[in-house]
Amino acid sequence: MSRILHIAGVLPYALALFLNAFTDLGHKIILQNTVFKIYDDQTQIIYTAILNALILLPFIFLFTPSGYLSHRFSKVKVMRYGALAAVFITLFITLCYYQGWFWSAFLLTLVLAAQSAIYSPAKYGYIKEIASEREFAPLNALVQSVTTVAILSGIMAYTVLFETSLHGPYSSEADILRQIAPLGWLLVLGSVIEYGLTLRLIDRGNGNRISFDIKKYLSGRYLRRNLVLLRRKGEIFNAIVFLSLFWSISQVILAAFGAYAKRTLEIDNTIVVQGLMALAAFGIIAGSVVASRLSRHYLHKGLIAAGAIIITLMLFVLPMTRSLGMIGFVFFGFGIGGAMMIVSLNALIQATTPSAHLSYVLSGNNWVQNLFMTIFLVLTTVFAFAGWDSLMLFYAMLGVGIFLTLAVLARYKDYFVWLVFENILALRYNIIPMHTHNIPKSGPVLMMGNHISWIDWILVQVGVERRIRYLMERSIYQKRFIRPIMELGEVIPISQTGAKEAFKEAKSRLKNGEIVAIFPEGTISHDGEIGKIHPGYRIIAGGQKGAIVPFYIDGIYGSVFSRSDRRHVASHGWFRRNVRILYGEPLPMESDPETVYNAINALKEKNGAQ
Repeated sequence: MSRILHIAGVLPYALALFLNAFTDLGHKIILQNTVFKIYDDQTQIIYTAILNALILLPFIFLFTPSGYLSHRFSKVKVMRYGALAAVFITLFITLCYYQGWFWSAFLLTLVLAAQSAIYSPAKYGYIKEIASEREFAPLNALVQSVTTVAILSGIMAYTVLFETSLHGPYSSEADILRQIAPLGWLLVLGSVIEYGLTLRLIDRGNGNRISFDIKKYLSGRYLRRNLVLLRRKGEIFNAIVFLSLFWSISQVILAAFGAYAKRTLEIDNTIVVQGLMALAAFGIIAGSVVASRLSRHYLHKGLIAAGAIIITLMLFVLPMTRSLGMIGFVFFGFGIGGAMMIVSLNALIQATTPSAHLSYVLSGNNWVQNLFMTIFLVLTTVFAFAGWDSLMLFYAMLGVGIFLTLAVLARYKDYFVWLVFENILALRYNIIPMHTHNIPKSGPVLMMGNHISWIDWILVQVGVERRIRYLMERSIYQKRFIRPIMELGEVIPISQTGAKEAFKEAKSRLKNGEIVAIFPEGTISHDGEIGKIHPGYRIIAGGQKGAIVPFYIDGIYGSVFSRSDRRHVASHGWFRRNVRILYGEPLPMESDPETVYNAINALKEKNGAQ
């Protein structure tokens, strides 16, 4: 994280994002708490849902203009003018507070949200201008953490100030607004400072000279074109849908929890209610740190599935408990799972989208997310009118959570399994992948290295983003508890009688541009040394394009997973053993066994010299 903070312009950028979220949240919390004080049950759910929908609608209707502005002009200028607009909007909001104009302040939420909608694509697109691809996940984690801290601070600060500002009796929304009116100046101050910070941002781009046709916008042609762009890459579109479902669930839970707390838990203090929900923000901070840590080698898609599972478990527990402690734990856990999804999916979208299309894709991401959230809030309002209470809404969101989990697992289940394996091993082994840049990012690769333990197949995968398809001894592959996992990882079983079919399958995998790994010694070493390289791999490599990448595993010999006659402790300490996996420079596919052996041995010697 310290490396990220040293990127030029990151600090004022992060602080500007903090104040942007803090100010937007402040106005929403003031109105939401006012609704909480005046209304009950379904009416409270309906007004809270409408308030949240007003925040979302501009992201739907300004989808095309926001993407155009972020693409046409420099992203820094878009953020700068957006922050300046917020100063004037918050001044009008403050006037409404003093006059007791509740519904005018309510509608100004729409205007403040329009400013955020225009601001948003530039805000996230700026990440790609100041960070390298390897820094996307950590910088997204920082942005998510900063935004979450702002939300948390805004919820608590404005809720406490709201409660302490109510110094007299009230019977209407206007009475409450007049009492808390000085809080409007805090909104103005936040906007002014945010504008000052945008003046310190480093402008790295002048935008692109493209035109905007208002007729195409009003007729929906721009929208249709941008939706085609979103659907061009299935992985990007799926990521957007997964994010949209998560945020939609969140919106319904937040809209319904106030009424649930007031009626079922019998809590009428907004500090307690908002404090419980704010624990989700703490969870997002913790989850962002976890996501950044677990994506230190590459963007780990297994986090997406892990996050969805955690979210669904929390939704399962929420309607079943009335313990404030347990409810706080549920919101905290929900935040952790949410952050694991948010950080990973946003980084995935940014990393896989071409720079020329990034502004449109990011604004399209906002559009789809907010369309989903608005639909969910409209349905919440409809169901509340029909008599659904908060508990029924919670169970409905549990159903959506189960659907989300199944959809994510269908796409990323193999990454999730690897994530589990890697982190179980991490309890005992400090796995250090080295020189992973030697592994081509695409195309056929045949990986070969020394065979030291029963877990080499996990160790070699840890630092490699592309999935590796291994050849494994059939007798091990067919064991009852191992086979389902091996099938999930698309392992290729091999035996003396079935070698021909295994080689044919491995050759086909290479032809499809995948990575295939074999341990050419044919057995696990008893002495820790590199054994003879058998030439059978040449049947797989013959006539194939691509490269052979040698690897060397060091530090696992002598562990419980090795064939060492005596267990020994590595010199650095008893509890956690350092295990290094060195990946060598690519070799031609036609390399002979001696060349492969020398390349693996050179990695061994290089490791010993370090």
